[in-house]
Amino acid sequence: MMLFHSEPDPNIQPTPEEIQAEIKAWQNWMVGISAQGKLKNPGEALGFEGKTMHSDGAITDGPYAELKEIIGGFIIVTAPSIDEAIKLANGCPALSSGGKVEVRDIMQFEDV
Repeated sequence: MMLFHSEPDPNIQPTPEEIQAEIKAWQNWMVGISAQGKLKNPGEALGFEGKTMHSDGAITDGPYAELKEIIGGFIIVTAPSIDEAIKLANGCPALSSGGKVEVRDIMQFEDV
């Protein structure tokens, strides 16, 4: 799984053309992964709002109230190792704007 981290900047107000260029960059990058047969799930873009429930039952606003960065979305890829999966992160549009790509394995459980 690739998680896309970034720090939102309220001072950046992209034009519609800039938004379309960003969408096209993401589509092109994901098509490249898909062409290799390694895109298992195109994931979703995540919004900026949410709430977090803590172990003591407290509920706080925002999924990232204590952090500056957000997770903006995810995709699921197939790769034989984390090292191979991180190679797929090359060219991710999140990187060109100062963001990060976190690659995590997904635990596999036998049928319960």
